[in-house]
Amino acid sequence: MRINADFSKRVVVRPSDYNWVHSPAGGVDRIMLDRIGDEVARATTLVRFAPNSYFDAHRHDGGEEYLVLD
Repeated sequence: MRINADFSKRVVVRPSDYNWVHSPAGGVDRIMLDRIGDEVARATTLVRFAPNSYFDAHRHDGGEEYLVLD
C-alpha cells in the first residue's frame, strides 16, 4: 500500500475527504496520511481511540508516527 509516499510532492489532506478505517486494535480507528507497506509499514496516521482502547506494543521498521488530537 502506498499513500502520499512521495515526499517530493505536496498534498493536502482534509479529514472530511477520508473515511476512518478500523485498525486491528479494537476501538482504534485511523486516517492514513502517509504509508509505505501494509500493516507493518512506514506510517503517519491520525488516530481516534475509543475509551479504554490502546495499541499493543509493536514495531515499524520504517518508522511510525501517529497524531492524537484529543
